[in-house]
Amino acid sequence: MQIERVRDAASDAVADYARLTDVALRSTHEPAAGLYIAESAKVIRRAISAGHRPRSVLMEEKWLPGLSEALEPYDIPVHLADPDQLESITGYRVHRGALAAFERPSLPDPAELLEGSHRVVVLEDIVDHTNVGAIFRSVAALGADAVFVTPRCADPLYRRSVRVSMGTVFQVPWTRLPEWPEAERMLHTHGFAIAALALADRAVSLRDLSADPPERLALVLGAEGDGLSGRALAAADLVVTIPMAHGVDSLNVAAAAAVALYALAEPREARARG
Repeated sequence: MQIERVRDAASDAVADYARLTDVALRSTHEPAAGLYIAESAKVIRRAISAGHRPRSVLMEEKWLPGLSEALEPYDIPVHLADPDQLESITGYRVHRGALAAFERPSLPDPAELLEGSHRVVVLEDIVDHTNVGAIFRSVAALGADAVFVTPRCADPLYRRSVRVSMGTVFQVPWTRLPEWPEAERMLHTHGFAIAALALADRAVSLRDLSADPPERLALVLGAEGDGLSGRALAAADLVVTIPMAHGVDSLNVAAAAAVALYALAEPREARARG
């Protein structure tokens, strides 16, 4: 480690961390620069444990002892700043006190990822980074094999997604799918039934699906408000709804993902025990 104290918040040395609250800027800049930002000591350690390589760190000095062991193998700059400097650089109060810029890993080929999977989640055009992160956490906890995101879906490696996922985005294999109908052909070629989570007259209950799910299943979730596109619904082999009471017709997409994954995990575990 090369420990350096920040003298100038506008220095190029900490440019990777500038204007972190500007979503449009960061969503363009970070993939183009081949980096992503991890926030908090726990998430930074998880990224390193997953084999991701840090390129620099920016933090309050009090976080250094807890991260020294994880960072020691890397010949990288570790910038120490006080809370006011961190806010000046990033644009917000960094309550967790530690940020790291990581080299963005290459995404796997979607066909290769499908080859070894049986239960996958497809996120179509979900633009809320918090929802994306929460869905990854549910996928990690409830046992799906991989996540596929459409070209316009929010970046799972955006800082807020990573933070909300508690670093599970590093544990769950994921990649981007092509547009429909090419994505449909790819899923069907690999033997996946496509189940769209949506409200529709032809929908079946999640209870019915979970009683006898297909061996290979792709669960497709869409953005709140707009829901799934017509092309996604046209690609689906079946539409699935979660039974609800008191006139409620839908859940937050992250909550819906957790409910569906839990319901679909149980029969799989039961078959494995049998």
